[in-house]
Amino acid sequence: MLCGIDEAGRGPCAGDLVMAGCILTSDVDGLNDSKKLTERRREELFELIIQNSTYHIVKFSPKEIDDLGISKCISSGLCEILDTLDADEYLFDGNSTFGVDGLSTMIKADGKVAEVSAASIIAKVTHDRDILEEAKKYPQWEFESHKGYGTKKHIELIKKHGYSPIHRMSYKIKELREPSLF
Repeated sequence: MLCGIDEAGRGPCAGDLVMAGCILTSDVDGLNDSKKLTERRREELFELIIQNSTYHIVKFSPKEIDDLGISKCISSGLCEILDTLDADEYLFDGNSTFGVDGLSTMIKADGKVAEVSAASIIAKVTHDRDILEEAKKYPQWEFESHKGYGTKKHIELIKKHGYSPIHRMSYKIKELREPSLF
């Protein structure tokens, strides 16, 4: 039995990091890397995956990311998934185990291995649903349009309004650095 693992929200400068582990109990047609699916299709597949799997979701807040660092959060999330889900094998999308034993990795596994695709979709849908809820609390940052990623528009909004409570202060955005005195 294989547990696929993936994350969503590693790169944004706002919002949670979401990790998911997934063991499929039945086949789910149409699985793929979450980034290659439309939002509508991800939502449809999310419901099918939830009904046909055992899964575990781990979230790290922007404060936890700032305090621990993204690598430590990923390592802790991997350990929690391995401790929570009982599988014969654990496969994480990417090329690093982040120091966690008992785990294998594969680059682009989210597009090649059904269980990792399913984990990718669970993590992405959870991340996006959460950031859309945050967008309601902080409308001036328009999180619904960029999902926390450092787009040109998002950076302009940070320049205009400052940082929100869900921004990762440890993420240094080049366009927001003070000009050099040299």
